Amino acid sequence: MINSKSDDYNEITGAQIRAARALIRWSAKDLAKAAGIGVATVSRAETEDGVPSLTSANLKAIRVALEASGIKFIRENGGGVGVRFEKPIS
Repeated sequence: MINSKSDDYNEITGAQIRAARALIRWSAKDLAKAAGIGVATVSRAETEDGVPSLTSANLKAIRVALEASGIKFIRENGGGVGVRFEKPIS
């Protein structure tokens, strides 16, 4: 299993999940497959701008899958939460 870079899986928001998926050009089906969850779960998570009301296991699976694909989640730091690539694109 891939370890996430953060132990607090409830920090990510639906908006961050949508943005992360767009950055790596994944469909909801791609994310669902990578996370081992249903497409409906991904869609439900993305409808909320705040922290999605998913089980912690499903939220963790989404985060781990996106981080494994090169996404870094940015915490609230006075400028708002966000996402970016973990490493520069070459």
